[in-house]
Amino acid sequence: MDYGKFKYEAAQKQRESRRNQQMTVIKEQKLRPKIDDHDYETKKGHVIRFLEAGSKVKVTIMFRGREQSRPELGFRLLQRLGNDVAEYGFVETSAKQDGRNMTMVLAPHKGAKTRAKAAQQSNASAPAEQTSDEPAGKD
Repeated sequence: MDYGKFKYEAAQKQRESRRNQQMTVIKEQKLRPKIDDHDYETKKGHVIRFLEAGSKVKVTIMFRGREQSRPELGFRLLQRLGNDVAEYGFVETSAKQDGRNMTMVLAPHKGAKTRAKAAQQSNASAPAEQTSDEPAGKD
């Protein structure tokens, strides 16, 4: 085998391995310790949507002013969020304080992306079945 063919095959293998590589996307959701219930539900919905899409989610609690003296509020909020989204993902990195911020990383359960695609396909086929039950027209 000559060097040119060897080089070509090595490049093909490298290209193939890059194609099969899984790209991990980390989305971020920022919260404040004194978040209202409706705002919390909205942010939780975003986190659930990201996890269903197969992305990891970094949840950041931003402390300002006197909020920094009460880190347990942020810790409880992160625990609550982790429990609320437990069916969609799990806590990959537990809550830890980093200066003014407290962060936690949530990761989707294995196969979350394939389940989301299957659900989307079943939803797309459901309306097609409903239209076939209707009568063809008036006489």
